[in-house]
Amino acid sequence: QVQLVESGGGLVQPGGSLTLSCAASGRIFSINVMGWYRQAPGKQRELVATSTSGGSTNYADSVKGRFTISRDNAKKMVYLLMNSLKPEDTAVYYCNADVRTGWGIPWTNYWGQGTQVTVSS
Repeated sequence: QVQLVESGGGLVQPGGSLTLSCAASGRIFSINVMGWYRQAPGKQRELVATSTSGGSTNYADSVKGRFTISRDNAKKMVYLLMNSLKPEDTAVYYCNADVRTGWGIPWTNYWGQGTQVTVSS
């Protein structure tokens, strides 16, 4: 019913920048929170940044000042601009969204398939 598709991952050198994109599609009535999470090998998935439909944002302490989340509500897209990347930012990055597929239907949480970000020289 609802798909989240990430793009923009890849290999980047330490100190470099990368922008991730996530497009939501399918039977979508409204989207509330959209965000990014990441999971490094051997670690639990963790929050990176979130953005509400009203524009409020939240960041993990480890990325504050380096990453910026933004969204285009009309296009149903969310972005993650990552600057000053560090090797410890290496992970699979997942898009996440709370979506309603119709009026009065409860919010459902969806995940994308993930995109690999590798920070290495």
